Amino acid sequence: MNFIKKVFDKNTDESVHLQFQKFSKGEFRNRAVIEAKKSKTGYTIKTSAEFANDLVRLVAKQLGSKSTKITGAIVSTSNLKDRLDYTAIKQFQGVKRYLIEKEMSGDEIISLLDEFPKTFFALTFESDISKLKIKPKAPKSGKPGKGDAAPKADFCTLKTSSAEIGASFVFEKPDFQKAQIVHTFFINKIIFPEGEDDFAEIREKAKRCGKIVRKAIIDEKEMFKEFELEA
Repeated sequence: MNFIKKVFDKNTDESVHLQFQKFSKGEFRNRAVIEAKKSKTGYTIKTSAEFANDLVRLVAKQLGSKSTKITGAIVSTSNLKDRLDYTAIKQFQGVKRYLIEKEMSGDEIISLLDEFPKTFFALTFESDISKLKIKPKAPKSGKPGKGDAAPKADFCTLKTSSAEIGASFVFEKPDFQKAQIVHTFFINKIIFPEGEDDFAEIREKAKRCGKIVRKAIIDEKEMFKEFELEA
């Protein structure tokens, strides 16, 4: 399930917390952009970069113990040389891109996601029912503010026959034909952990509270949803 659906369902977890960890108080427009289409054979879901790790996990779960060719990049500020089997490393301003081209199982991918939850997985691979393509680079960090331009929903592309996945991205109308969705995050309050003196730990554990406003155009009909955020 993707992180926006988890917030909507009030089912937040550590992966959702990590999505909002970088935000200060304020209004952050044009985030988590989605474009989706439904056809006779399934769904094509295009998104901005925020959904990358969620999509990798979804397809990896479908793959399970089966192996397939994995290409792309694993992006991190940490030194992962001893943990990853990579073909090359590209580095810019302290950000390392470990280029990947190898056979891996879905279980192996999930193990890496669990071991390095703060790492960005820009991987391209497929399962029996889904094909995932993610641009093999670090996402651009949008600057906060009211004038943010909406990023294109072209960083991640998922083609799948899973109606469950389709409905998790366009939950207003599961039988949609075409949808465009964008979110605004309002962070009104930051709750700091009690009894913690270490600044790094305080920053890691602090919760962001506020709301998410979801604007959708689904089958030419405009829809709005607003739901609480605490992650």
